[in-house]
Amino acid sequence: MDSFIFNLIEDNYGTDHIFLTLYVLNLIFGAIAFKLGFARKLPILKSLFVYIMLAIGTYIITIFSIFKMPMTESLIIISVVMGVYRFRLHQQRKARANNE
Repeated sequence: MDSFIFNLIEDNYGTDHIFLTLYVLNLIFGAIAFKLGFARKLPILKSLFVYIMLAIGTYIITIFSIFKMPMTESLIIISVVMGVYRFRLHQQRKARANNE
């Protein structure tokens, strides 16, 4: 397996801070995927707990990224697909509201 993002970071910036860079990218795209995929609003404490668990889980995902598995690429694709889904859902709801 080969990771495009890992190779891109390694070639352009070296391996000095690669774990931190991949961790931040994974955390950002994981948070975006969670925000787009979770339909209900949570109370602030529950939301804080979810984001703390997300940060811990992202640490484990980043370890897989270091082994050149395409975890970051998967999170990017998930975020894009969920974004397109939410956009289409919003358009359908708006069209339905205009028809009624």
